[in-house]
Amino acid sequence: MRIYDKFYIGGQWQVLQTTGAIDVINPADGENIGKVPAGSAQDAERAILAAREAFPAWAARPVSERLAYVEKLLALMGERAAEFAEVIRLELGAPAGFASEVQVGLGLGDLASYVEVGRAYAAEESETVGNSEIHREPVGVCSFITPWNYPLHQIAVKLAPALIAGCTAVLKPSSETPLNAFLFAELAEAAELPAGVFNLVSGAGRSVGEVLAAHPQVDMVSITGSTASGARIAELAAPTIKRVSQELGGKSALILLDDCPLAQAVPAAVMAMMANSGQTCAALSRVFVPREQQAQAVAIARETAAAVVVGDPRSPNTFMGPLVSQAQKNTVLGYIQLGIDEGATLVCGGVEPPPGLERGAYVQPTIFSDVRNDMLIAREEIFGPVLAILPYDSEEQAIAEANDSDYGLSGGVWSADSERAKKVALQLRTGQVAINGGQFNFAAPFGGYKQSGNGRELGRAGLDEFLELKALNF
Repeated sequence: MRIYDKFYIGGQWQVLQTTGAIDVINPADGENIGKVPAGSAQDAERAILAAREAFPAWAARPVSERLAYVEKLLALMGERAAEFAEVIRLELGAPAGFASEVQVGLGLGDLASYVEVGRAYAAEESETVGNSEIHREPVGVCSFITPWNYPLHQIAVKLAPALIAGCTAVLKPSSETPLNAFLFAELAEAAELPAGVFNLVSGAGRSVGEVLAAHPQVDMVSITGSTASGARIAELAAPTIKRVSQELGGKSALILLDDCPLAQAVPAAVMAMMANSGQTCAALSRVFVPREQQAQAVAIARETAAAVVVGDPRSPNTFMGPLVSQAQKNTVLGYIQLGIDEGATLVCGGVEPPPGLERGAYVQPTIFSDVRNDMLIAREEIFGPVLAILPYDSEEQAIAEANDSDYGLSGGVWSADSERAKKVALQLRTGQVAINGGQFNFAAPFGGYKQSGNGRELGRAGLDEFLELKALNF
């Protein structure tokens, strides 16, 4: 039981302006595993003003000094990696191995990647263009609103480039998975970050998040969350014309071309979809298969899903744990029933809980075939372990239907001919495309088209989000 009753503001654990608390629930068994404060608008403003006060001195430090603090955070996180993994296992329901290797691994990878980006940035000189000298300066005070599905990753991927750029920050973590954020604040304290450079306030979106988006002393807000949340944040930020970076929803498509090795591609697609219980914004949740190959693909998918071990996150054999909450479980089950009602073919899974897992927020790995692109299960983000298989009759149809979406976050193409796959990938209106199962790259920009958001995270592009350009004309 982890109980926090103070916020980290101005380099200190400060007494609250409110007496409210948020219970943190283990979705595997419904047990209360911790409490964090439910902050008020006044708490949020205190954090913002602390960040504002710290900004001039932090921005004036050399890049090399700011980078040294990120290196300290990386070392400290590495020392407490097992503790972070245990906390995320409990609050998210992530299987122990996944929590360690992926959830914490991503956070460590983000920081390590930005150490390299920061070193290259520190070596830069001002750029001369004609009679102008171009300088890069920090955007200012940043608000970070982070999600529950990859919570530590989203803290690290925002904070590291912001610190290197010279920005100060206020973090509001998700109320479902806040404990790892408080643990991160302990790292900031141990790293002796100057007072006010990093501040932490938890609470509801309407009482804390909206202040972080609207406050005139905030220069930039970065949110990872639903498209509806991103739209609300943009609306609140608009009157002060602050910069807004949004990494939002997705309904990404994987196109299996007619020469694709199905025995390799389909299992990879199923396992990727079921990772993190399907709670991945970039998940390739729509799989387009040539109509004449759908039966073969479905048979492979069914066999792969049957081998997915769903169960207690503590077990080393578990691949898929519960969803983050009972509310999320109910949402996903509603979509599964909708898919049945829409006339899609239920290949496996369904609305019943996995055998022996009636307690907890568990959902079966679920696959539909004979899905049409106009069905709601093919158009709306489900955010659960639900895969839709859509048959197509021509390559042109597959590309058109893949692009016929409100979203554009990720995508994938499989082909025996990588050049052919590349030609298709370049026609997809999406921020990233994995070719033949191409792996995640910390140095590559990540972000979306259309209602999947704007701005980019990771790599040099992620650092540039936190920089302003200034031209000195001679």
